[in-house]
Amino acid sequence: MPSTALSAHAAGTRPDRPPRAPRTQRALSYVDSLTPHLFVPGPARPVRAKMRHLSADTQVLPHSHPWAQVAVSTTGAIRLTVAQGTYIVPPSRALWIPPGVEHTVTMVESADLRTLYLHQPRGRCGPGVPRAEEAPWRQCRVLEVSDLLRALVREMPCEPDDAPPPSEAALRRERLLSALVLDELRRAPVVRLGVDLPRDKRLRHLCEAVLADPTRHATLADWARDTGASPRTVARLFRTELRTTFTQWRQQVVLAKAVALAASRQPMGQIAAELGYGPSAFSAMVRRTVGMAPGRFLGTQAGPRGG
Repeated sequence: MPSTALSAHAAGTRPDRPPRAPRTQRALSYVDSLTPHLFVPGPARPVRAKMRHLSADTQVLPHSHPWAQVAVSTTGAIRLTVAQGTYIVPPSRALWIPPGVEHTVTMVESADLRTLYLHQPRGRCGPGVPRAEEAPWRQCRVLEVSDLLRALVREMPCEPDDAPPPSEAALRRERLLSALVLDELRRAPVVRLGVDLPRDKRLRHLCEAVLADPTRHATLADWARDTGASPRTVARLFRTELRTTFTQWRQQVVLAKAVALAASRQPMGQIAAELGYGPSAFSAMVRRTVGMAPGRFLGTQAGPRGG
């Protein structure tokens, strides 16, 4: 399949589908990170939790922490962006963010955002894993959220350090919950849900446009027209910067968009239609790309737990 055009077969759309006008993008409102200095984890309290409700189209400005972070949305979907990629995180998933990684959080829809801060001993990374298993935890990764992990996150105390100090009994309970949280994170299956982003400004502009509205155009030539670069140049940039073709990259965008739509409880047939697919074509694409049924990938049905 040529990389300079997204064929109707790959897109699951009619070959004569005309380009449509771009959707109106809603304005974002911006907020700062919420007092992270009042939730600092340490050896005595290795997992700290905070909770914040944010409305749709709110963006938490770029920031980083010297500790690891797990972002969990108990209601609604969030989009988290780092220099190398962007991730859609629905309530059925969590995002691991290593220490020191600058990130931006955008509310795809109104969400109750729970954040876990994890103490990382000097030179270590991960939820208490052996050194030989740390490498995957030194990059962002999307994890499946088990029913137990979701319940544990809800039970973690969220009082800041300027509140009255917790009792010894409350600290003992927090340590027990923290130990279970770390164990569930170690066991959580990884889901390939991220979308890689390039450093080249022209390609970054194109990628951001696709992320905003992946069905706006049917071919790479149409997308490239907005960048001022030729389709051949854009195709080469995809191969050199992202090590993939436009068709394969856009498919990851479609999957991420499907996850966001599923988080708002849209039916599967409506999700497929919104993304330009028929139901059977959409199901086949999801199975071919991620190796699991659409219901499980989108978090709308339970799947077998990984070890």
